[in-house]
Amino acid sequence: MADEPIDPAEAAAQAASAALRRATRSTTKSKRGTPASRQRSTAPIGRDPQPLSAAVEGLIRDQGWQDQSAVAVLISEWGEIVGRDIAEHVTPVSFDDGELLLRAESTAWATQVRLLLPQLHRAVDDRVGKGVVTAIRIQGPQAPNWSAGPRRVPGRGPRDTYG
Repeated sequence: MADEPIDPAEAAAQAASAALRRATRSTTKSKRGTPASRQRSTAPIGRDPQPLSAAVEGLIRDQGWQDQSAVAVLISEWGEIVGRDIAEHVTPVSFDDGELLLRAESTAWATQVRLLLPQLHRAVDDRVGKGVVTAIRIQGPQAPNWSAGPRRVPGRGPRDTYG
């Protein structure tokens, strides 16, 4: 038998057949007898790829940053929420414990916004969610501060300049 000549085509076919059997043979054990906890479920796992927006929303929710995120949206989209005319004259200044503080550039604009407060509050609630902003406070322009300098005299300050 060792003296028989080997046909190269037959040897190649046998080698290819053996390689195909090895490649198609499963390297994992049968699923019978595998514990249920080790079997892969069809539900997504936390490490599976997901869209960036879903990951960021999950992070915001897990950290409890919903209110801060809503306020950031409120401040960045202020002109779209209240309209261009109001946004040019009234700006959000701060947000503390559910209270939004707005500053108007004139007393007239502060009065106008106070009259529009119910509609303004509704527009804010529609954009950031109901209950995030519980109160809105409007301030007019700041009066000049006469207490500048190292030496000050107690009292009401100059009054004859507004005569």
